[in-house]
Amino acid sequence: MKITESLAQEINVRQACAALTVSSAGFYHWRNQQKKGPKENLRPAPPLALSEEEEKTILGILHEERFVDMAPPEIYSKLLDEGIYLCSVRTMYRILEKHDEVRERRNQLAHPQYQKPELLAERSNEIWTWDITKLKGPVKWTYFYLYVILDIFSRYVVGWMVAHRELAALAGKLINQTYEKQNIQPEQLTIHADRGSSMTSKTVAFLLSDLGITKSHSRPHVSNDNPYSEAQFKTLKYRPTFPQRFGSIEDARSFCQDFFRWYKREHHHSGIGFLTPEDVHYGRAEEIIKERQAVLDAAYKQHPERFKWVMPRPMALPSAVWINKPAPTDPAQH
Repeated sequence: MKITESLAQEINVRQACAALTVSSAGFYHWRNQQKKGPKENLRPAPPLALSEEEEKTILGILHEERFVDMAPPEIYSKLLDEGIYLCSVRTMYRILEKHDEVRERRNQLAHPQYQKPELLAERSNEIWTWDITKLKGPVKWTYFYLYVILDIFSRYVVGWMVAHRELAALAGKLINQTYEKQNIQPEQLTIHADRGSSMTSKTVAFLLSDLGITKSHSRPHVSNDNPYSEAQFKTLKYRPTFPQRFGSIEDARSFCQDFFRWYKREHHHSGIGFLTPEDVHYGRAEEIIKERQAVLDAAYKQHPERFKWVMPRPMALPSAVWINKPAPTDPAQH
């Protein structure tokens, strides 16, 4: 518009507006507005508008503890039930929007900082992880719950159970039975889990304390903090024989019985040097590796050229297993 005004000083307004493809009516309206003072441009308050004090009163009521988490339509209805009318629902929204509170009116607390768990296992029965997964039942929206406790060093499933529901009491019972079966001593074991309701329950926390077990938890929404349980469930559900649904809890238990027998005794796990979890858990790994080496020695002795004259070695058993191994420290920084 300012360009139009400058051009109009040299030619007439109609020609200037035509040259710049500007509406002449719009130009005149803009120029009249520029001539008025700032007070004249202010839109007068509607005669029925709420006063500033009334707005403060309404905002204070919207901030009350009983209303702070409610939407305006619900607040409006509750107040009417109490025989109170403050304003329309739209006015409530307008007042909240004016104070940038349409989404949240409660003071938002910062999420606590959760420490990344760093757990090291150098032998069996030093670190266990446990988790619960759903198994689909016979009809839609029905499930059975599989509880599994896993030793991370050996990948041996030390305890499992299929139940109708997820309960802290059932989890506590399984942990206690597994603790006794594995002959765990106080202060020997750490149990790691995510932050599900059963995992963080007081029932389980008190039990672990009584048994002398150290508890550890994943950070919220971080599945990598419990990778061994996640991987074991993936192995379970990717088995060719894993059904879409189980006809009954007895079917689920029968399937898991067969699966865990195979997983512990026959499954040669890549994470433990292609040994079986049972062999590692019960200390047979060293002897099996020696036997494998003897077979390779014989093969090498017969045809060393097939091995490029390099003595073959069987895959070793890892000496340590981590949950969130710390990054190596750079010596140059010291």
